[in-house]
Amino acid sequence: MTRDMSDVTRRRHGRPVHHWRRDVVELAALFTAVAVADGVANLIGHGPDGPALLLISALALLATATFHTWWARRHGHAPPPEDTGARPPASEGRQAGRSGASTVERGEVPTVSALWRMRTTVRDEPGSLATLCAALAARQVDILSLQTHPLAEGTVDEFLLRAPGRTEASQITRVVGSAGGTDTWIERADAHDLVDAPTRVLGLATRTALDTAELPLALRQLLGRCTIRSLPARPAGGGRGPEEVSAEGVLEDTVLRLRAPEGGVITVERPYLPFTPAEFARARALVELDTRLGPRIPRGQDVLTLPEGEAITVRRADRSDLRAARQMHERCSPRTLGLRYHGPVRDADRYLNHLLSPRFGRTLAAQTASGRIIGLGHLLWDGDETEVALLVEDDWQRRGIGAELLGRLVGMAVEAGCGSVYAVTQASNTGMVAAMRGLGLPLDYQIEEGTLVITARLDTTPASCRLPYAGRREEYDGPALRD
Repeated sequence: MTRDMSDVTRRRHGRPVHHWRRDVVELAALFTAVAVADGVANLIGHGPDGPALLLISALALLATATFHTWWARRHGHAPPPEDTGARPPASEGRQAGRSGASTVERGEVPTVSALWRMRTTVRDEPGSLATLCAALAARQVDILSLQTHPLAEGTVDEFLLRAPGRTEASQITRVVGSAGGTDTWIERADAHDLVDAPTRVLGLATRTALDTAELPLALRQLLGRCTIRSLPARPAGGGRGPEEVSAEGVLEDTVLRLRAPEGGVITVERPYLPFTPAEFARARALVELDTRLGPRIPRGQDVLTLPEGEAITVRRADRSDLRAARQMHERCSPRTLGLRYHGPVRDADRYLNHLLSPRFGRTLAAQTASGRIIGLGHLLWDGDETEVALLVEDDWQRRGIGAELLGRLVGMAVEAGCGSVYAVTQASNTGMVAAMRGLGLPLDYQIEEGTLVITARLDTTPASCRLPYAGRREEYDGPALRD
């Protein structure tokens, strides 16, 4: 019988199986012992030398027990684990399959882990990356994803790491440096970084294809923390425009310069981390997609009923609404235009071409049933910051239109991942101050030479919220809000 067959025979339902031969042998030994004991008892009880034989028997029994104890301790008599069905010792289990054993089976307490984004440069030689990975594994740092950015000399490797919670950034950089990594950059990551690069890029391309205003936001999410500026070919205030950029664009270490689809230049700056050729190619492809699709904005609209009974429509606006916006300027008083543009009233029309461009932000228009624009709200990308601005025609003020536009603009800023929005106005503009306070968000006030800057912090607001309005409403349920 082979060893495998004997194992099968011995094991049934996880318990050892005894053969009948072993039971017969044990029973025969028992009867033999009883017979011997009876014979000895008769001999001692009836013989002349009974006491002497009893003493000799006791000594023999003591000697046999001593010998048996010594032999058992020296050689051991426990059956092997595979014969008893018992589990192997814990040490043997860890040696046989350490990588597959779970933390609970090993009896270890699981530790909290942390996510890190790291970028380092390694030599373009066989085994360089393997050495780095082995060094990270030795510190129990798990590599969740890896992207490579080839350079003229060396390769930039971008990692998403999961390390024990007690691990510091300096410890990881020291390990990477000892394994040959140079120019290492590292920062904490979150669950959003778990999305793989192709999926993220496709999502950004889809958003850009649906809305022209998404391009700056898509570039920021593609390239990380950076400052993006769109410089028009002809500034609204006159003067000289930016230096022209070729269709291929320009990569200058920490600065990208790309030709804007409508003319002008898109500048992307990231001082803390140089751009790689791969990142430059991705950004250029996103801009080329936007250029091919041309100007476009979502055409959805909401019809709202004011407390007085008038119905207005709120929708996205762009440069096709330039004429209607200028006509609204003509119906506004000089004081209203002065509070909005903080400058000479005669220059108000010159700003509209810039403000209505989706390249610089998003614009919402409130219009009557006849199609006349009576209010404009702007969400403007200003480098790392985001500005909100409102203008409501005099005859339609104090009806809650400005507050409605502002709430929707803030909702867009939250969805875009903005940390705050600010409004530049004057202390005498009580309507704008009331609308900002009506958001219910933490506000910061700064006053300089009569100019009031109100900043609303959005970092405590869930990205799924549209503050201060949770959904699209057909009617106002409460009293009119001040603009």
